[in-house]
Amino acid sequence: MANRTPLYDQHLAMNAKIVDFSGWEMPIHYGSQLNEHKAVRSDAGMFDVSHMNVLDLRGREAKVFLQKLVANDVARLKSEGKALYTCMLNEQAGVIDDLIIYFIREGDYRIVLNAATREKDLAWITEQSAGFEVVLDSPADLAMIAVQGPNACAKTEQVLGEAVGNKIAKLKPFNACFCDALFVARTGYTGEKGYEIILPAGDVVALWQQLHQVGVVPIGLGARDTLRLEAAMSLYGAEMDETISPLACGLDWTVAWQPAGRNFIGRRALQAQRDAGVSTKLVGLLLEGRGVLRGHQKVISESGEGEITSGTFSPSLGKSIALARVPVAMGNRCQVEIRGKRLNARVVKPPFVRNGEACYKELVEQSSTHNS
Repeated sequence: MANRTPLYDQHLAMNAKIVDFSGWEMPIHYGSQLNEHKAVRSDAGMFDVSHMNVLDLRGREAKVFLQKLVANDVARLKSEGKALYTCMLNEQAGVIDDLIIYFIREGDYRIVLNAATREKDLAWITEQSAGFEVVLDSPADLAMIAVQGPNACAKTEQVLGEAVGNKIAKLKPFNACFCDALFVARTGYTGEKGYEIILPAGDVVALWQQLHQVGVVPIGLGARDTLRLEAAMSLYGAEMDETISPLACGLDWTVAWQPAGRNFIGRRALQAQRDAGVSTKLVGLLLEGRGVLRGHQKVISESGEGEITSGTFSPSLGKSIALARVPVAMGNRCQVEIRGKRLNARVVKPPFVRNGEACYKELVEQSSTHNS
C-alpha cells in the first residue's frame, strides 16, 4: 500500500490529481500545472513535502562523523541554524543522495534527504555511523510544507503571527530557526524566496488551511519540477545518481577539498577524476524551434554526443529548456534528436530564471522571430 502524508485528504478536497511518487500518493496538480507555476513566480504557492526524509543526528562525534559522510565540510557551520547543501558519495564518488544539513548546536544536526532514496539513505548512514558516538533519529510524526514565491515570506509571516513572523523575517537564505514546535528554514526548490517549515504532523492541516486563506496556492509535483528546472536545481535520479560524481553534474562547488586531511567517503576516487580531468559538463539548453525537450534525448555537436538529463517547456521563457550532460569541448550550439528529427538548440549557462526573473529573453525573442 502506498504511503500518504497527513495532507492527503486536503489534496483530495482541493481536487488534486493524485499520482504515485516513489511509493507516496502525491498531487501532480490541482487542475492546472501552468497556473500553479505562474502563481509561484508571481505571488506565493505551497507544496506538501512531508514525504521528505528528516533525520536528526546527535552525539559527541556528530561533526567528525558528518565530515566523513559528506563531501562538503560541516565545520563551515558555525552559527546556530546555518544550513549546508552537500552530496553523500559512495567509494567510487557516485552520488548516493544530495541533502541539506542544518547546524542546530554543537553535536546536534538536522538533515533533510530525498523521499525517493529514504530507505537506501538510512541504511547507508547507519552503516557508516558504526564506531562513532552518534545517535540517529528519524521522527515519524513530522510534516513539512514549502511556501515559495515573491510574496511567500510576507504571507507566511502573517499566518504565523507577529512574534514568530518577526523572528523568521530576520533569517537570511540558508538559515533556519526553531519557533516552539516549528522548524523554519529559508530554503526551497524553486529559485524564489520562501520558507520550508517542519512541524508536528498533527498541526500541518491547520497551517495548510491558514496559508490557503491568505491566498497561498497549493502546488503539485508537476509545477515543482518546471520551477526547479527553470532554476537549474538538480534532481536526484536525473542530473545525478550513484554512477555520476559531483564533478560531472555541475555540483563541484559542493565539494570542500580543504582541509586536505579530511578523508570523506569517495575523496580518493573524486581526486583521481579531478586530476585526470572530467570529460563532460552540465549545461543548459534552449530549443530554438518548436518542440519539447525531454530527459534522455540525444544531444549532438561537432564535439561529440551528450544526453538531456531533464527537459520541459518553460512557462517563464515560453520555450523548451533542458539540462544536459555534454562533452566539455561543446560550444554554444548543438542539435537535439526529437522523434527522429534534429532540432537546433542553444547551449547556455544555467539557470534559466534568476531571482524570479527570466534569463536569456534576448535569445528567446531572436529564436521566436527566426521561427515565425
